[in-house]
Amino acid sequence: MKKTVLIIALIIVGAAGFFGLRFYNKYYGNNVEKDGYVLIPHKADFKQILDSVAPYVKDKEAFEAVAKDKNLDRFFKPGRYHFQPGAGNTNLVNMIKAGNQSENTFRIGDFGDMYQMIGKVTKKTELDSLQFVNDLNKVAVEKGYNNAEDLKKYFFIDTYNFFWTVSPKEFFKKFDEQYNEFWTSERKNREQQSGLTRDQIYALASIVYKESGGKKDEMKTIAGLYLNRYRKGMKLQSDPTVIYAINKQTNFKEPIKRVLYKHLSTPSPYNTYANAGIPPGPICIVDKNSVDAVLNAENNNYIFMCADPKRFGYHKFTASAEEHAINAKAYQDWLNSKNIK
Repeated sequence: MKKTVLIIALIIVGAAGFFGLRFYNKYYGNNVEKDGYVLIPHKADFKQILDSVAPYVKDKEAFEAVAKDKNLDRFFKPGRYHFQPGAGNTNLVNMIKAGNQSENTFRIGDFGDMYQMIGKVTKKTELDSLQFVNDLNKVAVEKGYNNAEDLKKYFFIDTYNFFWTVSPKEFFKKFDEQYNEFWTSERKNREQQSGLTRDQIYALASIVYKESGGKKDEMKTIAGLYLNRYRKGMKLQSDPTVIYAINKQTNFKEPIKRVLYKHLSTPSPYNTYANAGIPPGPICIVDKNSVDAVLNAENNNYIFMCADPKRFGYHKFTASAEEHAINAKAYQDWLNSKNIK
């Protein structure tokens, strides 16, 4: 009798252990096959969610069972979710239900126009570029501008984090807040002292950024040079403005690398060889250093600058037309030697 009871007890314990282990593995054991990100859009149905999850889990049936048990088929939040090895079905389902999605890294570079930038940004968002542009156009109109291109000055070159589900309005809000934080009372005082409008400051900052190649150590010198030209009533004659004018006409699909004489007459309000004064807006998204360089420009007498072939990325500055002609000849000879057209 005792032996029978013991056997029965062992069977019960064994069964409990077996089913307990199955329960644990189903709900809490590792069910991630490979590390990756699952994208769940706003209008997804349960089948779409399962299809998105399938490549990343070991046991698809177990995930589906736990998901149904926890009502994921009725309650979920869209997003970009990180499936990491070691996570069980309960953790994965709870993550999606709670909306604990992972941010993505967005690099805002020196894009020539907003539509270039939006094309890059939307590769990491749920919305397509057309919807993003349309919504940003609405934001621009609400702020009193014509379209999204007029928002260029609100953006700074840097790396930012956003969710895959970010809306254009949420996206812009981050930059709007950064813009307002940047314009401190000290910078506003510098702005007034400069005698320039804010749009002119950003336009000059974009020229400074392009001419300096983003190198901070020449920015204030370049800013001083262009302010000298502007205040003397000279044309700014900045090659990057010509490049921008041409690239803008082709929607940046066939970018040119070298400015030739034939390019100098390109019809565009941004072409500072064809037009006097400061362009009507920035030729690219800028960084904070270039704006500060304009606000704190070096007090120099330079009028001319030319790329220095002996120091790649740097320039030779002078107030002498004769010296500039020598510098320009040396640079043209270097370009020809490298067969740069």
